[in-house]
Amino acid sequence: MDIKDLILRKIKKNGEVKASEVVKETGFSRAYVNRFFQELRDEGKIVLIGRANNARYIMASPEIIAKKKRELSKFHRIYKNTNLEEDGVLVDIKKETGIFLNLRKNVERALDYGFLEMMNNAIEHSMSDEVEVLMVRDSAAVRFDINDKGVGIFNNIARGKGLSNEMEAIQDLLKGKETTAPEAHSGEGIFFTSKIADTLIFRSGTKKLIFNNKLGDIFIQDIKKTKGTKVTFTIGLDSQIDMNSVFKEYTNEETYEFSKTKIVVNLYKAGTDFISRSQARRMFMGLDRFETIVLDFRDVDTVGQAFADEVFRVWQKKYPNIDISYRNANENVEFMIKRAL
Repeated sequence: MDIKDLILRKIKKNGEVKASEVVKETGFSRAYVNRFFQELRDEGKIVLIGRANNARYIMASPEIIAKKKRELSKFHRIYKNTNLEEDGVLVDIKKETGIFLNLRKNVERALDYGFLEMMNNAIEHSMSDEVEVLMVRDSAAVRFDINDKGVGIFNNIARGKGLSNEMEAIQDLLKGKETTAPEAHSGEGIFFTSKIADTLIFRSGTKKLIFNNKLGDIFIQDIKKTKGTKVTFTIGLDSQIDMNSVFKEYTNEETYEFSKTKIVVNLYKAGTDFISRSQARRMFMGLDRFETIVLDFRDVDTVGQAFADEVFRVWQKKYPNIDISYRNANENVEFMIKRAL
């Protein structure tokens, strides 16, 4: 029996096939059948979409892949919080679903930024062994939930700042740009995410904190005591949010020198140590339209590993055709850059 031919015939007839269907029809073991699926994948003839019970194989044409992906509007997975990277999770979502297909560019950018910031918080601050991720797209909006079973955001802030209770922690959080790990983060992630979402909700301990930008207001509610933190971010498909405008509104310093294809980022003008991943993401928002980016580190004493990693590994990997160079870096800055490279 030609298993590979059987697989291709079933896909051509039905548009897709599951491995379990071939196992049932042939009587062969799943491990044996999966060898032929893998061979066809290696030959570039078929691709796998979905995961677990929803996993199936389709023909490897861009049109068919896009069509099938559009049918996948939900992503749900529990990740072990060991060597977990937020950008890797986002790649999983984009690769396995159609949630990001044909989104307006401004919505996609806001969703990217908000998800990466909130996922990074769960990974680095929650002290949770696992992080649960849910993202859903419907006819009106995209929503994601990030749920951990760690120390809880309000409890963590209270503990780190020596505050008495959750309400004091919430009050501290609402100041913006606050963090319990100043050596690695600027605290801007939550601040800016709360400005770009239609709604951003934090459930932790006995409180629910709601940023509702549709109403232009913030609410606090009592909830049944819960462990860890659940973050819910929602943005409408028709959102008019402009990330660059939001950043500009809350950033007074001019850090860019523009030209048609090249941009020089004058880091020293911002008047702060460039230590956080959040700062790197905010700074590089919209720079993908340039061919060359030059980072000027004159008068910058140091940068953090997270900042260097976000720029020289994560962002560069996403935009490999853009040339990123730097100048005026002292040995402390250059060490971090070379480590990221």
